[in-house]
Amino acid sequence: MKNINLVILALIGMLAFQACEGPAGPQGPPGMDGEPGIIIVGQTFEVEVDFTEANNFANFLEFTEPLEDGDGVLVYMLEENPATEDAAGWRLLPQTFYFEDGILVYNFDYTLNDVSIFLDNSPIDFLALDPYWTNGVLFRVIVIPSDLINARIDYSDYKGTMDLLNISEEDFVRVESRK
Repeated sequence: MKNINLVILALIGMLAFQACEGPAGPQGPPGMDGEPGIIIVGQTFEVEVDFTEANNFANFLEFTEPLEDGDGVLVYMLEENPATEDAAGWRLLPQTFYFEDGILVYNFDYTLNDVSIFLDNSPIDFLALDPYWTNGVLFRVIVIPSDLINARIDYSDYKGTMDLLNISEEDFVRVESRK
């Protein structure tokens, strides 16, 4: 009997202490305004490229504003999936394709002022490639601000990168390359 009374008393005590809630205390004076924040926004571009002998199988895209030292650049290539007509995917460069005649590599490099997208040196004859591989190839360029360059992000995951950086399809500005 003593145990039952002790249990009931313990339950009543726990309920009493959980139900204790008083009115909110007085508000203190408002604090000072903080320093203005920095808006970190990278540039995004979409460019259609033709790789020809005349442009040495390379195209340049000038940035609208020079990059800050330490900014990074990602270049994605739209690659159709031959298995299904409507499926396409954005693939992070460099991208390598294997043929019987050799290897085709799409690659890029960049400076603070521009990005170059090119067919990398390989033993394949670029002139013998089907126009699918050289004409009207679509690329998306994303400038990653230096604050995020060392973040733990899987940049090969196009959708994940877009979501993390809060980039939508409408954010890509269509530009012409400098051949």
